[in-house]
Amino acid sequence: MKRRTVLAGIAGTAAASLAPPALAQQDTFGSKELIAAAEKEGGLTYYTANFAETEQEVIKEFNKRFPKIKVSMVRAPGGQLITRIKTEAAAGKLGADVVDHSDRGLMKELEDLFQDYAPPNAADYRPDALVSPKLWPGVTLGWAIAYNTSLVKNAPKTWMDLTKPEYKNKMIGQVVAPSGGTTWTRTMFERQVLGEDYWKKQAALGIAMYPSGAPLSDALVRGEVSIAPLLYNIIYTKIVDGAPAEAIFAPEGVPIIPYADGIPKTSKSPNAAKLFMNWRLSKEGQAFQIAKLGNITSLKEPPAFPKGWDPTVVKVWVPNFEQFEKLRAPWVEEWNKTYGYRQ
Repeated sequence: MKRRTVLAGIAGTAAASLAPPALAQQDTFGSKELIAAAEKEGGLTYYTANFAETEQEVIKEFNKRFPKIKVSMVRAPGGQLITRIKTEAAAGKLGADVVDHSDRGLMKELEDLFQDYAPPNAADYRPDALVSPKLWPGVTLGWAIAYNTSLVKNAPKTWMDLTKPEYKNKMIGQVVAPSGGTTWTRTMFERQVLGEDYWKKQAALGIAMYPSGAPLSDALVRGEVSIAPLLYNIIYTKIVDGAPAEAIFAPEGVPIIPYADGIPKTSKSPNAAKLFMNWRLSKEGQAFQIAKLGNITSLKEPPAFPKGWDPTVVKVWVPNFEQFEKLRAPWVEEWNKTYGYRQ
């Protein structure tokens, strides 16, 4: 818990260092008129597919800047959330003022439900992280290689290291490719960047397979597996809490998952929604998520970097969206066959 306190202090310092003067704040988060209108609305309803605990931290930080705006959160798994949005929209009763979702493809299909929106720092974002001018990556996650420091003496330093014979017999744990869009991002990266034979080489080691990142990260900490590709934010909290784990960002690239966040046309608190989005997409909001939550960012010039990230060596990898959708089904099927996985 001591390490958590220290890192929380670092997060606070990072956010404070980016905090603009009162006048400049209007340009950073919106006009004086927008802020006044948002405070008059007094609140917003926030639909998210992200972890509830994570989003509560974001809401608390937002309220340090804008305490007059109450954020009511509705959290549901990705598929269920999309179904809820479709059902409510069809009935003319969509309750969300802001929607936050990890699957850009599913959100792109609902593009017509969202209003035109762009944050004040829109030009600072990577174009390849956007699938629509209406949807923005308030959240960006990234893949790292984690390992148990009590068990691994020769830690991997690259993605290609995860094909070494010394890591044979279920030392490596893996989230299965069909588990969702975040894992498909990693799978696509492996095939396109590391080579068509990467899966075959790795599967030959005898990989322990898990349905999602949460049980895999627990297994890593318990020592059931020694090494695991994991979304950095999942293992980050365990490292902060003192678990025997560490994570590295490999030089071949860090596959990132830009979320797609938008404001529905039917929003009852459009000004509060814009202000919340503006803050989250600002350098202050992004720096907080990097330092406190273990996120990455889709900003061209990151305001901060996670521990161990050397910007002169490590680069992000963003999947081509058209290929992401087109290749998903056939490549996941091939992955399943290669690893001997049956759904």
